[in-house]
Amino acid sequence: MTDRANPPARYDDLRAVFVNCTLKRSPELSHTEGLMRRSMALMEAQGVAVDLIRVVDHPVAFGVYPDMREQGWAEDAWPELWPRIEQADILVVGSPLWLGDPSSVLRLFIERLYAMSGLFNEKGQYVFYGKTAGTIITGNEDGVKHAAMSILYGLQHIGYTIPPAADAGWIGEAGPGPSYLDEGSGGPENDFTNRNTTFMTWNLLHQARALTDAGGVPAYGNLRGQWNDGERWGYDANPEYR
Repeated sequence: MTDRANPPARYDDLRAVFVNCTLKRSPELSHTEGLMRRSMALMEAQGVAVDLIRVVDHPVAFGVYPDMREQGWAEDAWPELWPRIEQADILVVGSPLWLGDPSSVLRLFIERLYAMSGLFNEKGQYVFYGKTAGTIITGNEDGVKHAAMSILYGLQHIGYTIPPAADAGWIGEAGPGPSYLDEGSGGPENDFTNRNTTFMTWNLLHQARALTDAGGVPAYGNLRGQWNDGERWGYDANPEYR
């Protein structure tokens, strides 16, 4: 058994970025950020360098190119935000629920990540290989698992590694009602939410530790440049059927 007082590894060389996709601009209260800060505090207690971005505070343009100013937009803050995303070993995306789905800001953020998926890391893999990700959802209506399913699929598709139980959320009773940080909501005290947030956070730390110690995902069978040059790593494009 592990020593409850001593985690199995150190995490103080890791970096995490929490991206809040609330519709509310600072300094307005964000219930999603309230739950995200629980996870942030756990990581900070382990020495992880934690960054927080509220996307709506920045003039991020819509689109799927690295810099939408080159596509005619007057301004685009994404090129300034991107290094903070790229440098992080761990990404945690937070979103409120609206009509059972993630926010429009969340979709914008995922699309801008997708815009960078044609970049490569130092091994020649897609740029998100070797990084891990999870998601936190809040609201006062149903849809936590539905939203997490969509978010985590998008993140793994562009290269993030998703550890076990990589989502956490709080919705209270289904239907209109108090939000996470509202007085008397029960959100901050909810054992189910607190357990899932804790498990998600530690699984992200363990996964990031394992990936970092292993030097990322092995660079074999997943290199776009070598595929373009004709390497197939054992794949036979014309198998003989018998």
